[in-house]
Amino acid sequence: MVFLQYHARSVTACSLILAAGLGGCSSGLKLTRVDAAHRKPSNVAVFFAVQDSDGEPVADLLATDFKIYEDGRIVSIDESRQTIVNPEVAAVHQTLLLVDMSASVTESDQVAQIVQASSEFSAQIESHQKVAVYAFDGSRDIHEIAPFSESGERAAAALGSLADFHTKDPSTNLNGAVVQGLDRLDESLDRATVPLRFGTLVVFTDGTDRAARVSLQEMVDAIDASQYEVYAIGVGNEIDDATLARIGRSGYIRVNDSAAIKSAFNQIGDRILAYTRRYYLLSYCSPARAGKHTVTIEAHAQDTSGQLTHEFDAKGFEPGCDASAPPPFDTSGRTARSRKKLGLAPDNRAPEKKPAKKAAQPAPATQPAQPAQPVEPVPPPS
Repeated sequence: MVFLQYHARSVTACSLILAAGLGGCSSGLKLTRVDAAHRKPSNVAVFFAVQDSDGEPVADLLATDFKIYEDGRIVSIDESRQTIVNPEVAAVHQTLLLVDMSASVTESDQVAQIVQASSEFSAQIESHQKVAVYAFDGSRDIHEIAPFSESGERAAAALGSLADFHTKDPSTNLNGAVVQGLDRLDESLDRATVPLRFGTLVVFTDGTDRAARVSLQEMVDAIDASQYEVYAIGVGNEIDDATLARIGRSGYIRVNDSAAIKSAFNQIGDRILAYTRRYYLLSYCSPARAGKHTVTIEAHAQDTSGQLTHEFDAKGFEPGCDASAPPPFDTSGRTARSRKKLGLAPDNRAPEKKPAKKAAQPAPATQPAQPAQPVEPVPPPS
């Protein structure tokens, strides 16, 4: 029998009660503002995510599923020409897949399943975002299989080379591979031309770190310092749930049978796409012509609703707005890691002041990493 179990980090107490059949959860949608902007003539745009009361993504809402209020009064859809703009004009999503190709994998009968599962995963994700694939073994550096392509080439097409991968070092540098994978995401997203940048790291492994090039704590610190989604897939009994949970803080799957690898990749792929499609860029033309105002966006889906608010200044607003052309968002660093590289303080966009006599000792750019939240198990599907 194939044993497949999924664990998600963001399990709420409410969902655990439902899983136990006890009920009692409140319904509703949660709207989380990522960014907002406004500009003349009278454009206002808000970029946000929609989730349900259990933290699950809510995708595929239409412009008519939202109501816009200014200062508590509804704004006419016809007057405001509210529209959902393609989020790609403001945001980019990228996924990096790390595949364990240490000797324990390449000398087993799992390679064919891994290549097929990785190829189908890449093709699935590439329908909505760019994908890169790297392999790792015991070597110090990860091995590029398919980079983030700017030319329209697909990572899935390059994954056939995994079948012919020759292990350079039979050991397993799992911790170092995770740290380098996060760095590769940083490097790629730093080159993006849009201001809002989201990354996902997916790690497939059949064992624990053996190379000891990078400590477990260094790896955990790198994950905690990142705002990327991080998922893990483990096969076999060598790697335990505790280790997978520390890597896959957004969720992980462990399978005992290599035949279930494809299903595990599919589940992670479905979750990544759902989380990508939970984002909305809602743009409209404000009827305000002066003063400060509070805009409230209310979402409706399946008899549930939720809202968020944002304040803006309509000074100088006038007619002539095109809602399909949203105002640009802030282009400064979006994550703790990118802000650190840019020399920005953690909670604002102003450069940090460095001590005059201690130039060789850079001021810390991020707050101390917070301890990872415990991963709560979700009962496996029947």
